[in-house]
Amino acid sequence: MHQVADWSGLDVVDIGCGTGFHLPWFAEAARSVVGVEPHPDLLRLAQRRTRHLESVRVLQGTAQQLPVPDGSVDVAHARWAYFFGPGCEPGLTELSRVMRRGGTAYILDNDAGRSTFGAWFRRGYPHLPSPAEVERFWSTHGWTRTPVLTRWAFGSRADLEAVVRIELPDAVAEQVLGVYDGTEVDYAVNLWWRHF
Repeated sequence: MHQVADWSGLDVVDIGCGTGFHLPWFAEAARSVVGVEPHPDLLRLAQRRTRHLESVRVLQGTAQQLPVPDGSVDVAHARWAYFFGPGCEPGLTELSRVMRRGGTAYILDNDAGRSTFGAWFRRGYPHLPSPAEVERFWSTHGWTRTPVLTRWAFGSRADLEAVVRIELPDAVAEQVLGVYDGTEVDYAVNLWWRHF
């Protein structure tokens, strides 16, 4: 993300911030950071994580109704808050409302077209838009794709199995775990970004 645009001294919003994992990281350089999270339990965890950081606020809200003023955001960050492209239009309209001219938004999402996990994901969710359809959606809305290949690395097989069972439907999780050995899985994501 730093290769696209820096956020030093700027105002950042983290959309779908979850437990606030990334908020302290943004706060190291940003002027202000707002975490937005719809789920009350995660919201409380994010507030607890950042209570000692004066430049961070955590607010309840959704991607479709961000609790920040028009044109108040220099950098927007969303990991797994805009899933699968088509259907995200209301959130993208809201994003356009809050972004300052010259600002940059980043969206990270699964890339089901690559990696071992991507193949598992396609098996588990065949009803979702294809990787080509997702890419077409973001491209036609003016976003640029940076593919990233990463991996999951677990300390134990039990931990890998627990996460796979969270991420995939039960039957598919059991199928892939029955034929996959090890504690690491290659995992592909897309970093979508756009200057406003």
